[in-house]
Amino acid sequence: MNKAERLFLNALPIDETNPTPRYIQLASHLRDAIRDSTLKPGDALPPERAIVSATNLSRVTIRKALDVLVREGLLRQRHGSGTYVSDRPERIEQSLGVLTGFSADMTSLGHIPSVKWLQRAYAMPTPTEAMMLGLSPGEQVLKLHRLRLADGQPLAVELAVVPASLLPNLETLGNSLYEALSDVGALPEKALQRMRASRLPAFEAELLEAEEGETVLYIERLSRLASGRPVEFTRSYYRGDKYDFVVELTLPKKL
Repeated sequence: MNKAERLFLNALPIDETNPTPRYIQLASHLRDAIRDSTLKPGDALPPERAIVSATNLSRVTIRKALDVLVREGLLRQRHGSGTYVSDRPERIEQSLGVLTGFSADMTSLGHIPSVKWLQRAYAMPTPTEAMMLGLSPGEQVLKLHRLRLADGQPLAVELAVVPASLLPNLETLGNSLYEALSDVGALPEKALQRMRASRLPAFEAELLEAEEGETVLYIERLSRLASGRPVEFTRSYYRGDKYDFVVELTLPKKL
């Protein structure tokens, strides 16, 4: 019996009372085993039938859990051979073709999103912020400066700025900006996003547990309503060693 099989046989059973889907519970258990080096790069996972026997989960549930970790880069599958722990560090694959918030992205990938607030206050905008949001002189904004985490791991530092008139009551704002905007009928429907490589400043480096000057992904996003009205201007630093941003391309139709 190899190490991976012993891991499954000795694992705690899936919590039937937990509302979290079973495949996400299994993916989380595997993810923890890889992160704490219980499973090391190159280790093979046991066959599906052994996982079924050890966890009492269906093959469909097990395949969904493995697919989550394959998309993250933690596992790789060889046709006719099996599933192995990846040799490369864990990465998160995020589509650039859909406008979603961080919390929704992480939840869809089987992670648990959380936030550490750095600033949540009304203030006067900078000239750049006022121009991007099309604000009148003297109009305030709501500044939301956050450290974004998934499964407790820091992934991004984000500063979102929205017109104060859209969210005049901080008491109604939870951890998800897009949920708050949706509640007031101001959920953006389109956005222009710019991305470039950047050196990580000292403040953000400390928050992301990275080195100052390290290369990261810097992203600016201006989101709008269907009418074209700007509702969100966001600047973010994403850890370059954790993210793959993916976009699907198609050839234009011939006239």
